[in-house]
Amino acid sequence: MEVQSVLDSNRHLIQQANDHHCSKIPCNLAMNVEVIREIYANIFKFIRLYSDLSESFSNIVQCHAPILKNVKFNFL
Repeated sequence: MEVQSVLDSNRHLIQQANDHHCSKIPCNLAMNVEVIREIYANIFKFIRLYSDLSESFSNIVQCHAPILKNVKFNFL
């Protein structure tokens, strides 16, 4: 759920930056610096969340590997 909120936030921020850019108003263009910083911060947050998720998944697989070793999978 947290990942989705980061993606939604970036979607909003990107739209905001685009609106500022299209307006060509100097004050709005200057605000884009902070908007872009927030987008970058969200990207790093997204990377951290997926890294944590990957690590958790890896740990689960490693814990269950001895159990799965004895399971036969019939796909045909």
